[in-house]
Amino acid sequence: MAQQLPLGMTLGSDLTFATLVAAPNDEALAAVRAALEGSGQLVYLWGSEGSGRSHLLQALVRDASVHDQHAALLPMRERDSWQPEMLEGLDNLDVIALDDIDAIAHDVDWERAVFNLFNAVRDAGGNLVVSARSAPGGLDMLLPDLRSRLGSMLVYQWKGLDDEGRLEALQKKAAARGMELPTETAQWLLLRHSRDMHFLAGVLDRLDHASLAAQRRLTIPFIREVLAD
Repeated sequence: MAQQLPLGMTLGSDLTFATLVAAPNDEALAAVRAALEGSGQLVYLWGSEGSGRSHLLQALVRDASVHDQHAALLPMRERDSWQPEMLEGLDNLDVIALDDIDAIAHDVDWERAVFNLFNAVRDAGGNLVVSARSAPGGLDMLLPDLRSRLGSMLVYQWKGLDDEGRLEALQKKAAARGMELPTETAQWLLLRHSRDMHFLAGVLDRLDHASLAAQRRLTIPFIREVLAD
């Protein structure tokens, strides 16, 4: 399979490069996309929750699949459901993405497995993209050598969006679902609800189902009615 995720997970339908707003992160985006060219990219991205790191990694794996490459995405927050041995042999893939690598801190078996994977990918000239909430130096790993390896990657801070960027991202995500989200409606959402993109994506899910069921446009009164319920 060109696209691999553990435990039957699926990629978010709207988490693509087309819906990614990366204006503050053009250099980091270019480094990640270079992994699709087989250039032996080792990239470390760090940024706050809701900054779009996970969106980027899902877009990367999806695009690899479109280009008939073999890729794997592992969200490390879900590691309790897997075994570290599942990382063995992944260095044979074209692209490997490990999301939220800081989640394995103080789990020596997983730290050792990631350490071995890093060495194997590097030696094979492969592509590895890792994300975390902090820079490599801020990782509380038991294995200093793993922190050192991660610090040797191309390190970029993935910066969160401002309100203008959030507005653009909301409208792109809505359009990907076949929804028209007027600017004034999107602005109303941003003013009255959390600006966290994970939360806003959940709101779009609710609005998508509600508008289809009611056959109504996304006006402010309709959205107020849906969210009140």
